[in-house]
Amino acid sequence: MKISNTDLAVLLGYLLAMLAFGLWMGRRQKDAADFMVGSRSVPWWLVLASIVATETSTVTFLSIPGFAWKNDLTWIQLPIGFAIGRLAVLGLFLPRYFRGELFTAYQVLHERFGGRTKVVASLLFVVTRTLADGLRLFLSAIVLREVAGLDMELAIVVLGAVTVLYTFLGGMRAVLWTDLVQFVVYVGGAALAFTVLLDRIDGGLDGFLTAADEAGKLRMFDFGFDISAPYQFWAGLIGGAVLSIASHGVDQLMVQRYLCARSQREAATALGLSGIVVIFQFAFFLLIGAALFVHYGDRTFAKADRVFATFIVEELPTPALGIVLGAVFSAAMSTLSSSLNSSATALTNDVWFPLFRPDASDRVKLRTVRAWTIVFGALQVTVGIAGQSMSQTVVDSVLAISGFVTGIVLGVFLLGVLTRRVGEAAALCGMLVGMATVSYVAFGTSVAWPWFALIGSGTTFVTGLLASFVLEPSPKAP
Repeated sequence: MKISNTDLAVLLGYLLAMLAFGLWMGRRQKDAADFMVGSRSVPWWLVLASIVATETSTVTFLSIPGFAWKNDLTWIQLPIGFAIGRLAVLGLFLPRYFRGELFTAYQVLHERFGGRTKVVASLLFVVTRTLADGLRLFLSAIVLREVAGLDMELAIVVLGAVTVLYTFLGGMRAVLWTDLVQFVVYVGGAALAFTVLLDRIDGGLDGFLTAADEAGKLRMFDFGFDISAPYQFWAGLIGGAVLSIASHGVDQLMVQRYLCARSQREAATALGLSGIVVIFQFAFFLLIGAALFVHYGDRTFAKADRVFATFIVEELPTPALGIVLGAVFSAAMSTLSSSLNSSATALTNDVWFPLFRPDASDRVKLRTVRAWTIVFGALQVTVGIAGQSMSQTVVDSVLAISGFVTGIVLGVFLLGVLTRRVGEAAALCGMLVGMATVSYVAFGTSVAWPWFALIGSGTTFVTGLLASFVLEPSPKAP
């Protein structure tokens, strides 16, 4: 693929600007708390933008329009469940994160059960996050390889290095502010592409809506019930809600954003509003996909994910192409930078400091968490390079693991919040059985992925509760 020098300059300028911004934010770095939670002084609107940007990756940017091109708008049923799940997090978990000055979600498990449960949950997070986001890095680097003519390995290293550098230099504050910039860029880029797309359709917006409606592309709800179908109303409402409770209630990637807020009230405002923003955002991406169907008509594509990418490359004029390509990388870098900072924060606070440096000074803590940021960046680059030899099925399977692990951790949190008798041994037993069960369901049955979190959390909770009647009860109260 060849792009103009102007478009390439716009794209490279964006990448350099993100690096420069990290350098600028890094000059305000004061201590380890500033690096990990932005000194707990971040306004709600910045936390809101970071939440939404973090859960929007390049895969989302390209796959959601592809879904609507191939099917219809029924994917929107999942974000409705996502928004409902956030409401449960507000009352169930958020108050516990503001008791004291926590740095990770898993410190709550330590207070309730003990150190081993915290370590297991934290390690599950960092391992699956590294695998999943390393593969996201690989998928994002494919675009950089095509537009810049780089070798695949070099494209992965370049994209990974830029993200690592500004995360290393600026810490959580840089991550949050670049998330805001990247949110504006990818939404603006999508809007620019949609505007050009409507201009290519006879009749503009009215012509698009009429043609899409006649083709059945504007259908939003499917009230059937098939446990193997992921895009039906009950899978979206129930499975999506539980998945959101897990991903936004007990996953360090999101919890760390709440801990940056000035208060619990501001964190709650950001989290609650993010559900509404996500519904509108996904609805917009789906409309782009429906418009692509009207525009391309009977044209065939090897994969649905490639439809929007093809339009961007083939039909966007200069410098719009460079801007929208920057939007693609914005979606990637917002997720990757958040992953690096959250993984480093979780490992250092939950595992490294308690086990190896319990008396570490603040200077040592800052140096250590920065060092682990580089380590996780290198690991993600390694996973991304290794991803070239994986089949698409393997890639999908690894990404699925990152989704259902949060359900297992949710089950442990629920044991801590809703029971008094369950101790650490019973909780660990529940996690083990939950992992085995959801692994079997994911790889040995046809059950759709939105149900994984419900199955994982339910199995973990029930097993842990039953095990507590055999094993020693907990001496601690929630």
